Parts: sequence; C-alpha cells; structure tokens
Amino acid sequence: MKGYLRKDGKKGIRNVIVVAYLVECAHHVARQIVTGFTGQEVHLIGFSGCAPNDYAHKMMENLCTHPNVGAVLLMSLGCENFNRNSLAKTIYESGRPVEKLVIQESGGTLNSVQKGIDIVERFISELQNSDKVDFSLNDLIVGTICGGSDATSGFTANPSIGKAFDELVAKGAICIFEEPGELMGCEHLMAERADNEEVGRQLVDCIKKADNYYKKMGHDSFSAGNAVGGLTTIEEKSLGSYSKSGTSPIKALIKPGEIPTVTGLYFMDVVPDGEVLWGFPNINDNTEIIEMIASGCQIILFSTGRGSVVGSAISPVVKVCGNPKTYKNLSGDMDINSGKIITEGASLKELGTEIVSLIKEVINGKKTKSEQLRHQEFSLGYKYFQYGKKNCDI
Repeated sequence: MKGYLRKDGKKGIRNVIVVAYLVECAHHVARQIVTGFTGQEVHLIGFSGCAPNDYAHKMMENLCTHPNVGAVLLMSLGCENFNRNSLAKTIYESGRPVEKLVIQESGGTLNSVQKGIDIVERFISELQNSDKVDFSLNDLIVGTICGGSDATSGFTANPSIGKAFDELVAKGAICIFEEPGELMGCEHLMAERADNEEVGRQLVDCIKKADNYYKKMGHDSFSAGNAVGGLTTIEEKSLGSYSKSGTSPIKALIKPGEIPTVTGLYFMDVVPDGEVLWGFPNINDNTEIIEMIASGCQIILFSTGRGSVVGSAISPVVKVCGNPKTYKNLSGDMDINSGKIITEGASLKELGTEIVSLIKEVINGKKTKSEQLRHQEFSLGYKYFQYGKKNCDI
C-alpha cells in the first residue's frame, strides 16, 4: 500500500487541498472557490462562529494539519475573532503550503473568489507530483460511528465492524469508537475490557456524564427512525452500537482532537465536560465524523441499517449497511452489504475480512461510494473539554 508522507512525519491516504472559512461571513466566498474545482480533491471546511473557543480552534488546527491534507487556503472576512495568524502559523510549521485571504482586504466577493481560485490552482500544481511512500496498517487510524440504525444493525453491520477492528488492531492499526450517548447500560462491559482500573473508571464516569447530559437536555440519542426500524429501547440500541468495538482491550479514553500514537483500541468521549451549556452533544453524524478525523482518522467506517448517504470532507467514509433491503434500495451509496449475514448466511468473520480488504483498497486510492458521489459534508460547532491529560500517549 502507498500513502503521502508529510513533512511533519504523518502519512495520509489522500492529497486534499482544504479551503477553510473562519467565520460564516466568509462561507459563501470559500464555497464559490471550491465549486470551481468540482471533481478534484479540493474540500470545503470551516467554522461559522465569529469567536472560536479552545475546542473549535483545536479542531481547525488538527483538521488543517491532518495527514490527508496537502495544502490549505484560509478564508477570512477580516473582523472575526478567529486568530487566523495563529492557525496559519501552525499549518506552516507542519510543512504544508498555506495562504490567507482576507475578503475585506481583497476587494470583496468577486475579487476574493478569483484570487482564491488562483491560489488553489497553484496548490494543485505544487501537489500533483507529490511522492508516495509505503503505507502499512501500522500507519492507519480508523474510526467508526453508526447512523440511521435499525433492528438489523446490532447483529450484522456493527459486529462486522467489530470483527474488522479486531483484525486491524492485531495487525498494528489504531482504532477509535465513540458515541457515549449510545452506550447507556454498556459501561460495565467496557470497564471489564479496560487496559487498567483507571481507564475502567474513566469509561464508567464518561457514560454517567452522558446520561446526565441527555437527561438535562430532555432527550437522548434514540430517534424516531430507530423505532420505525424496529429498535425498542436505548439499551437495545446501545448493545448494537457497542458491538462495533470488537473484543480488543480498550487502551484509553480520549477527547476529540487527541491523537493516539500506540496501536490499540481507543474510546472517544464526545460529550462536553462541565456544565450542560452546549446543546445536543452532536447535532448530526458529521459532527462525530469530524471529531474522529481531528483525532487522526484517515478512514471512517459508517454503520447504517435504515440508510445514510453522507460522506465527509478530508477522510473517506466506508458505508457498512446492515439491512439487505436498504442495501438494495441504496446500493449506489453503500460500500459493504453486511445484510448478507441474513440473506446468504455469511459469517461475521467473513464480513470483517471483507471490510479490511476494502480498507486496503481505499488506502491504495479506490474511491468509496461517498467519494464517487462527491459527498464532502462537514459540521463543527462549540464544545468544551478539559484537555491536557495525556490520555492517548500510552
């Protein structure tokens, strides 16, 4: 397998140019620039708030220096509170080409769009001869989430991903699962698999925090679509969600933006710390995807039963469909048919191996269905986390 070696030592599987807006007022101009490169690896990301907090700034730093990113254009209105100079400095120090474009200093919308197009064209020229190097599973960080779950998810797609995770960890990869709001009742199972007692305690506390957070918000992570799909309780949904993690020991609990460095399985806590101030912990699936990408994931495994068509900016998304009827109906959006367990008697092990095989092909450049369809969804908001603990440096 081959990947792209960055000057900071990271290895990516894509060579993406990111156009990142730093306030909603610059979103339109950034989008117009990216639209001019439809079909090319030019992705739009951004932060809508005028003033980021530490979490949002950390997310943008990690995303703009992600191993799949080769160059960055920062789009600023000019009067927002986002520290564009600090972000540009971080990107520059990572060895990536970076440019800042300030709309208020560049003659407005039309002039800024043209200048941005010129910059991106230059980036494309600079990156087109990027050398590729050997890429092994030891270089891989892969994350998993589920969305649009139904009654099939918990015994087809999710445990198939769990089997893939076990195989990937055994071969040296780093694997990340998350969704504490969808693991209610599984905290004791997670603690039993913890690498040590301290990690076990952290896992239990994390699920308790999520339970408290959702209760104060007045709802949990159980949707109407889940019920229509045959799920009955959050506990039932949790058991299915938990099966995505496989059976490996859980090395550590990490927060969004913390990047593991040692082979193994990690659990990401995506529920904000402190007071319940930030609304729904994840307003959509792409918020969770982006947090895992900010923690270094070059690939995301997305389990679904009812069906989801989203992809993501920066990292490829592999759709693992658990319901054979959904797979047939949405075959143009799905990569893996775990519903074969129901219709053909396929085993979980076979599906896990199929997922790992596809991951290797994606590393080597094969486009996932969401990439082929040019899905590049992105979502980032405000949260608060207590950073500083070296949870991921084992």
